[in-house]
Amino acid sequence: MKMTGKVIKYGDNVDTDVIIPARYLNTSDHKELASHCMEDLDKTFTERVQPGDIMVAGWNFGCGSSREHAPIAIKASGISLVIAKSFARIFYRNSINIGLAIVESEQAADAIQEGNKITADLDHGVLHNETTGEDYQIEPFPAFIQTIIENGGLVASIKNGSIK
Repeated sequence: MKMTGKVIKYGDNVDTDVIIPARYLNTSDHKELASHCMEDLDKTFTERVQPGDIMVAGWNFGCGSSREHAPIAIKASGISLVIAKSFARIFYRNSINIGLAIVESEQAADAIQEGNKITADLDHGVLHNETTGEDYQIEPFPAFIQTIIENGGLVASIKNGSIK
């Protein structure tokens, strides 16, 4: 599984209330959620994000509530991968469940800058910064997580028989 995109970068402790503010939780429409993604932290996010872009952040990304709206909003906005130093555990699992690829790498999160172009090879565990030429090693996704991501989430994987 490979993806390439431009980086949009944030700091530490980006919580789910910033990713998708609570005032928008009355909808489950993915496009509507995406249209408000990150707006309390970065009013330009929805104007700048392009399909395939990669989000990079610091420590404890996705902390706060356990709502699935946050990874749904990120994925629906066009982000193909989130790289962070660490994730809140419930956010990590919710992301995989809805088919959003996320990886932890302190080294990559420190070195990668806003606007860099990144190619991620999740099968082999390599993040390559096309802008600087640097490589960062990550844990490759296990086969079952690759299946979930490729199918667009856990429910889709179960429905099509990929996971039993």
